[in-house]
Order: sequence, then structure tokens, then C-alpha cells
Amino acid sequence: MKKQNNIRRLSTALLCAAVLSMTACNADAGETSSGTAAPSDGQTVYKVGICNYVDDASLNQIVENIQGQLETLGEEKGVTFQISYDNCNADAAVLGQIIQNFIADDVDLMVGVATPVAMAMQAATEDTGIPVVFSAVSDPMGAGLVSSLEAPGANMTGTSDFLDTNTVMELIFAAHPDADLIGLLYDQGQDSSTTAIIHAKEYLEDKGIAYVERTGTTADEIMLAAQALVADGVDAIFTPSDNTVMKSELAIYETFVEGGIPHYTGADSFALNGAFLGYGVDYIQLGKETADMVCEILVDGADPAVTPVKTFDNGTATINTEVCAALGMDFEQMKELFAPLCSQVASITTAESFEDVQ
Repeated sequence: MKKQNNIRRLSTALLCAAVLSMTACNADAGETSSGTAAPSDGQTVYKVGICNYVDDASLNQIVENIQGQLETLGEEKGVTFQISYDNCNADAAVLGQIIQNFIADDVDLMVGVATPVAMAMQAATEDTGIPVVFSAVSDPMGAGLVSSLEAPGANMTGTSDFLDTNTVMELIFAAHPDADLIGLLYDQGQDSSTTAIIHAKEYLEDKGIAYVERTGTTADEIMLAAQALVADGVDAIFTPSDNTVMKSELAIYETFVEGGIPHYTGADSFALNGAFLGYGVDYIQLGKETADMVCEILVDGADPAVTPVKTFDNGTATINTEVCAALGMDFEQMKELFAPLCSQVASITTAESFEDVQ
């Protein structure tokens, strides 16, 4: 019996030593399980759950700038933003589980990147009191997320990448004044496309310009839609800030180039991935402004219900110079044509991510 007690004491001592060793290692690493730097003694910690809708250049750029700005703001304010990040890859079941994990982890605030994520968070947090800040929601009122842009109501506010569709149409006809058939390429299930496509149709109908719609919900369907638009003989193609098409742009842009058709789109990430032109907001700024709103709510005590939705100037047109040349168009000439319609005309070359061209 005495021998067994000695064995138990030895086992307990070894276990305690192992735990102390692991604790010391973790303390030296200075990291929490989420990868956020451990807070200093006495520092307030705010737990933030961020969910991205899909892995694409625009949305990834937003997330990176939210995280970077929160780190900067944490240092300035003397607090720690402990971030849990996940990507549902457009899977509704996975999205639901990610949100439930955030709730189980007792996060102080959720950030939903893109409309489907924001809508799912809205439904899941109605009875929890957890504030939600959305990012890159094209039409927050149309999606039913807020009652107004000035006074959102409930527990939600955020940043919008609303697209000035009329300006994109004007860019098309500045470069192609004789165009008489415009292609509309989008995913009917994307809320970010709904309002923009309605506005595009209204603009074209008012001008007496014909259009043809091609849609898809998967990469394969978008490819077939792209090929159909070439066969339709359209003069130019318009796509809003549609995440389904964005994910497919690298696969379809050569189809448009070979067909001699410029693709005008609602974000610079499309141009990065091979579209002729992307027009829209600065997603770096949008990400930082989203983080600022998170800080205002958690640290400064701002009420989401009365914190206005942040909108941005849609003034930048980004031209892919490689595609421009392949289409037989001159960049400097296009820049001169577009300048009166934009606050800035930028250039970019084809790459998979923005990091590859910086």
C-alpha cells in the first residue's frame, strides 16, 4: 500500500511539472488560442468574432485591414481585441456553425463580411444582445439589415460598398459610344447584385439600349454564362460587386479577351483577376472604417442602433493594363476618357491577390 502511495505521489509530481512547463511555454509565446497577442496585466480584452463569406481578393483585403486596424487601435486605446476569424466559403451550414461557435465563445461583437454573413448574424443574435458590425454590404436597407442608413435600429450597423451603377454605365458608353447590346453577368442569388442590376436595366432601358442577362450560381455555370455572352455578340459586359462572379473571374477573363469584349465590374479585385475595369470603393479604407466602428461600439460605448451606416465615394476606376492592351485599347486614351467621370483612374496587372502586385 505504501508503495502504491509513493507511485501516486510521483505521478502527481510529474503531472504538475508538465503543466507548469506547458504554462511557462505558453507565457513565453505570448499568444492566445485565437492567435491574438496576450493582453498586458490589467488590460481590458474584447472578444471579436469575424466571419468572411468567401475567399476572394476583395473580401480578404477587407479582413486583413480590419485585423490590422484593430491591432493599431488596441495599442492606441490600451486594450486588446482578441479576434476569432473564420471563413464559411459560401456554405450556409458552415456559416451557421461559425456563428454558433462565436455565441458559445461569448464574443463581445461579431463582424460579418458580405451580405449573406450579415443576414445570418442578424437572425442569430436578435435575442442575444450581441452587437454586429457588417462590412461590404451593398444594399443594407434592401437586404433588411437596417431600417435606415442614418439610424440603423436594433443591434446592427456597419459599412456599405454601395455601387454607383449609373457611373459604370457612363464609363461603358464613354469608351464604346456605339455599343447597342450590353451583357449583364451575375448570380441571381447574390443580394449584392440585386439593386445594381435593377439600376443597370433602368439606365439601359431609358437610353433605348438592348441588354441580355446571363446568370449562374456556381463556377461552372458562370463559365457557361460567360461563353454564352460571347456567343450573344455583346459589346460590353457589366457585373456588380458579385461574389460568385468574383470567385470565377480568373477562369473567365480570357474568354472575354478572346471574344474582344471588355468586362466592367463593381470592384477593383475583378480587375486584379483579369476584368478590363473595376469601379468602386477603396476596400482598404472600408476595412479600416469597419474596425473603427467596432472600436467605437466596444471601447467608446457607441450604440449600434443609432450609429449611421458608413458609405464611401465610388470614385476610383481601376483598369487592367494587360487586358486593355489585349483588347486593342490604349490605356492612356481610356484614362483620358474616364477621368471626367472618376475621382481617380488607377492601373493594375493580373494577379491572384493584391499582395502579388505590391
